[in-house]
Amino acid sequence: MLKITSCIHAATIVSNLDRAIAFYSGVLGLQRVDRNLNYPGAWFQIGDFQIHLIENADRADAKIDLNVSTRNPHIAFAVGDLDAAKQQLLAANCVVKMSNSGRAALFTQDPDGNAIELTWLGT
Repeated sequence: MLKITSCIHAATIVSNLDRAIAFYSGVLGLQRVDRNLNYPGAWFQIGDFQIHLIENADRADAKIDLNVSTRNPHIAFAVGDLDAAKQQLLAANCVVKMSNSGRAALFTQDPDGNAIELTWLGT
């Protein structure tokens, strides 16, 4: 039987690498790490997990309908302060939609329309 032991990365296609890097590092505050590959992209480290941005300038603009956010493909991140995260996203002119489930979670989008969930897990 197959036994998966951990999740190591998720890859997301972006149309403009510089714009995506500005969002993932500047708005979300993720730490960029080195990558030694011969195609355009950027890697970001979150604990033992990575987000791989892969540039494809021909990517069709596919904005996600945030009104049905939990049913869309998305990346989810835990945050320590959901209200602070919401304020930071709004200050960066990002669309913010609180989760329809009533959970302490919100959804936003990167510049290419890839959906991102931010969830407060409580402590």
